[in-house]
Amino acid sequence: MSALTLFGEFVSRAAVPPPARAAARDAVLDTVGVTLAGSVEPAARLVRDVACAEGGAPRCGILGVAERTGAGWAALANGTAAHALDFDDMCFVSLAHPSAPLVAAGLPVAELADAGGAALLDAYCVGFEIEAVLGRVMNPTHYEHGWHATATLGTIGAAATAARLLGQDAQTAACSMAIATSEASGLKESFGTMVKPLQAGLAGRSGVLAALLATAGLTASDRAVDGPQGLLVAMQARQPELGDAGAALGHVWEIVDGGITVKLYPSCAATHPTIDTLLDLRAEHGFVADEVEQIEIGVDAVTPTVLIHDRPTQGLEAKFSMHFCAAAAVADGRVDIQTFETGLADPVIRRLLTRVRMRVDPSVGGDQPALTEAMVTVRLADGRSLERRVRGARGYPSRPPTAEELDRKFRTCAERVVSPAAASEALDFLRDLERRPRVAALTELLASSVPA
Repeated sequence: MSALTLFGEFVSRAAVPPPARAAARDAVLDTVGVTLAGSVEPAARLVRDVACAEGGAPRCGILGVAERTGAGWAALANGTAAHALDFDDMCFVSLAHPSAPLVAAGLPVAELADAGGAALLDAYCVGFEIEAVLGRVMNPTHYEHGWHATATLGTIGAAATAARLLGQDAQTAACSMAIATSEASGLKESFGTMVKPLQAGLAGRSGVLAALLATAGLTASDRAVDGPQGLLVAMQARQPELGDAGAALGHVWEIVDGGITVKLYPSCAATHPTIDTLLDLRAEHGFVADEVEQIEIGVDAVTPTVLIHDRPTQGLEAKFSMHFCAAAAVADGRVDIQTFETGLADPVIRRLLTRVRMRVDPSVGGDQPALTEAMVTVRLADGRSLERRVRGARGYPSRPPTAEELDRKFRTCAERVVSPAAASEALDFLRDLERRPRVAALTELLASSVPA
């Protein structure tokens, strides 16, 4: 059986267990919040303007505005906004931000299909699991070669989500994902630029387009994933076939067993263990920025391929700078949306940034997923040396956010665009998403709440 045949059977027929639905509900809630917050960012506004100007029939909503456009264009706009702040969730199996493309594709297709919340959650789950299976066999080599997994794997996951919502049979769903393999692309070289969030938007749009084309009758190779010149070979996968990962599909649910990392800081996930550690050390020992002589951060070999901006010049680059994030955490005792809007102008942060050193430490990451471990050392002017090894961060599956923390993050994000009352109404809708008969009611609610 080819990989795509297996995928098609799973997408069309899988019975999603209740714990997976519950995890998906929280993921959709979080993603809608960060999409609203990101909708006012320059990259999101530019993409939205083009989507509205070039889009088709106004059938689907764009979060953060009242305008409507075609399904693929709405996915492009929403996916870009979801990833614009780098505040969206993370999966360390796929080494991707899973929810930005999945929710970006799911919301407009749910509108097209007039689907309810339960259908959206099931569609999200099958897309997530497809990404996870591919991540298990492709990473870390795929990621290390420069591919942006949010975009590459996300395109195929988005196609799976759209296929499920459209009610495709196994063969058509397989074709949707086969088409998506030829659209899957995205480069880590674009990290720190507007193109990074655009890649998440393109993944959502391409997934929708692939599913619509398959529904229309477009055909594709059934070996597009595991053929001799298929996705796994062409995109430098760790192995050329699914193997045990494919056999586990539908029996092991990664969204439950592995979980999703919810971001509590709007920066690259590779910075979060260090941010957490520095915030804790600062609180425990009471030092201030002027007392710090050096901050040394030992990381795994993958991290420097992601955090590529030692001396960032603007906020997007700062999200991919260990040096900046460490300096901001120590200087301000917080890292939030405002940090990346004004932090580079702060002389204290700029001075401290030059005292941060990141290096590959062979003792870091050997038995842990890439990007999740750090050795942090703070050397102070009084001679003290504070050292701590950290695995994971707040928001990880091992340290999940509480419902209150998720709600607070949602309100903070949503209220960048809508009133507190509208944010509360949307939050209530999303908390009860499984029982909502029309997903379209959410986009209608938010559109009506956006200031003119």
